[in-house]
Amino acid sequence: MLPRETLAIAEVPGGGTLTLVRHGRDHVVMLGRDELMGTRMQFSEEQLATLTLERVTAAAPRLLIGGYGMGFTYRAALAGLPEGGRVVVAEVVPEVIEWARGPLAHLTGETLADPRGEIVIADVAALIDDAGDGTTSRYDAILLDVDNGPDGIVRDANDRLYTRTGIARARDALNPGGVLAVWSAAPDPAFARRLRDSGMAVEERTVRARPNNKGPRHTIWFAEKR
Repeated sequence: MLPRETLAIAEVPGGGTLTLVRHGRDHVVMLGRDELMGTRMQFSEEQLATLTLERVTAAAPRLLIGGYGMGFTYRAALAGLPEGGRVVVAEVVPEVIEWARGPLAHLTGETLADPRGEIVIADVAALIDDAGDGTTSRYDAILLDVDNGPDGIVRDANDRLYTRTGIARARDALNPGGVLAVWSAAPDPAFARRLRDSGMAVEERTVRARPNNKGPRHTIWFAEKR
């Protein structure tokens, strides 16, 4: 039995403690005692970007990703990004980006230097509000993976993202035809109803955590602004 080696610890503003651990060749980010993400089960987070880009019709889309994590969604977004596209990532824990440059550099590669992308240390809700208010340009897609889902909140402030008001703010921050994509570790019928009540066209997909069609089933909602 291989022991878990603690590599780094960070505090989530208004939330709990993140711990980066190594288990053999695998790396895992823990929230308290719970596994938040890991290198053995990254496929559904990559699919969050891949499936969103399949639905985006803008020629040169502008994407906002809520949560860097281990960079799975960000790297997949850059890999599938059309020419002229841009990706902004909002990450609230600065140490997460330090981990990407340090103990997780073998995963990160050169993506943090990619001129098509920008990492912002900020609450994604604030960037959504700015776009919805017209302070900044709107997005063609907003991808949210800041929690384990609407019912698995990492920090209390994130709760607003999944309310009727939060959904409306995200809708307002999208260009016409834009897509709001939300990742979740489990289905959430109440959240799905709130999405549909927003007037957006909603599709719910189930995606395995691993590309070999094994591992847990995760849920992704795609809501298109009409």
